[in-house]
Amino acid sequence: MKLHPIVERLLEKRGIGADEREEFLDPSLARLTCVDALPGVREAVAVILPFVRDRREIVVYGDYDCDGVCASAILVTALRRLGATADAFVPDRFTEGYGLTAAAITRLFAEHPGVQLVVTVDNGISSAREVAAIKARGVSVVVTDHHLPGPELPVADALVNPRVAAASGCENLCGAGVAFFLAGALVQAAEAEGLYDGGKFAAPLLVLAGLATVADIMPLRGQNRILVAQSLAYFWRCAPLGLKELMLSASRTATSAPSARDYGFQLSPRINATGRLESAALAYNLLMESDREVARNLAVRVNGINGRRQTEERELAFALQSQIASGRPACVARLDKGNLGVVGIVAARVMERLGVPVAVAVGESDSSVTGSVRAPDGYNVHDALTSAADALERFGGHAAAGGFTVKAGRFEDFRRLFTEACAAQYAADREAIECAKAMEPDLWIEPGDLSLELYDALRVLEPFGEGNAEPVFGLRGVRFSDAKPIGSEGQHATFAFVNKSIPRAVWWNHGRDVEAIRAHDVPRDVLFTLLESDYGGDPHLELKLLDARVAASGTD
Repeated sequence: MKLHPIVERLLEKRGIGADEREEFLDPSLARLTCVDALPGVREAVAVILPFVRDRREIVVYGDYDCDGVCASAILVTALRRLGATADAFVPDRFTEGYGLTAAAITRLFAEHPGVQLVVTVDNGISSAREVAAIKARGVSVVVTDHHLPGPELPVADALVNPRVAAASGCENLCGAGVAFFLAGALVQAAEAEGLYDGGKFAAPLLVLAGLATVADIMPLRGQNRILVAQSLAYFWRCAPLGLKELMLSASRTATSAPSARDYGFQLSPRINATGRLESAALAYNLLMESDREVARNLAVRVNGINGRRQTEERELAFALQSQIASGRPACVARLDKGNLGVVGIVAARVMERLGVPVAVAVGESDSSVTGSVRAPDGYNVHDALTSAADALERFGGHAAAGGFTVKAGRFEDFRRLFTEACAAQYAADREAIECAKAMEPDLWIEPGDLSLELYDALRVLEPFGEGNAEPVFGLRGVRFSDAKPIGSEGQHATFAFVNKSIPRAVWWNHGRDVEAIRAHDVPRDVLFTLLESDYGGDPHLELKLLDARVAASGTD
């Protein structure tokens, strides 16, 4: 493949050598891995298939986020197509908490007294005690998860987790990705045993696996890149009906394939909102619905819940303002009251502002307190929570995000232990953390490089996301010829350049900086991504500014 010179430079910068380029630039279905790439899959199939054959009741135990909901829909769909008696169980965030908990298990057996097999998706790896409790009732358990394991692995009938063991390229699968490969292995085995001779149904499940991969912020390399690329390509043709209706309700048309950004900013927040404010069972039902009118009504309801989530997020952030301060190793904040469903989002927003790990919790200080934590690159949330384990009832997560419940009366102990752990991580790897904070472009380029031809050439690198970010370019020592606020409240800004060969730029949420930029007419180094716009006429290139700082050289 003949590549644009700048694309060649980007591939080199990202460490994608000549021996990897064919696979990276051709994320085709033919490159999907085999079953043996995930140790434990064959054992899981051997456990599950007899329950399918005998129509003994199977419950897929999911989670209330987008990954868990998609994983549940994937595995239940596959099991039912194979003739199994299968249903999903989605825990309640507010009354039962994340993963296998005593309260959720009690409800599971109340609602499914005849269950013979429980298969977890997107959870279970840290629930050795709860798995043992289920098995003590004479019920078989298969654990499929992708989170980091705790000190003790659950003694399940089978266990599949790429963080425990996986071939190269599979180690960063999300929960739905694991469920997708397990579903494929079940179909293969069922066909081999003569239990299934029906049609193909992998494409809708592939769409869900790709969506969940983006939603859970998994690196878009290896198998994840294939799942997401093909999910986007097949979306309008093969996505579950409810997912298409949800996309349409989010003001997207079906005229072009969605992007990974649509998955991350349109679909996944809406699916997550159901579990944050009401019940993720609503989102699961949307993904499983086959009646168009019912699906359309469910999509409208989910869209409305997301609007409420945005309002509650703003209110919680406002209430926390007095506890948010810069200059600390970590920010640990607590409110007596608040919606637990939005604390993770608020923690992420504060983290972006402060650049340090942020834990936000809700609950009275003398009772158990529950919350979420987010951390920027260079930190490890799971390790920090482990260091604070003495003050915690339970916790889980991975390097960038996690959840926790503090023991009654131990919140200040948690604050101290967590902050000390984050300070130690910073001291041990200060250079890498500070380097991650500093925004630098992938490449410094020249004004003459900017063209729609370059924009089109960059598409070969899509899908963009975690581990394969949209390229950020930089121009050195340029001057603005015009700067003005735009938007209904002047909240955004647009700029023209003295060098007319540089396309016009937009800087979202920086309308407040226009006056200062006008007052200091100096050469600037600007960082940006590229946009194609047809506003005002023919398609043309625009710059989406990310930073504009006084030029290091001080020359135009």
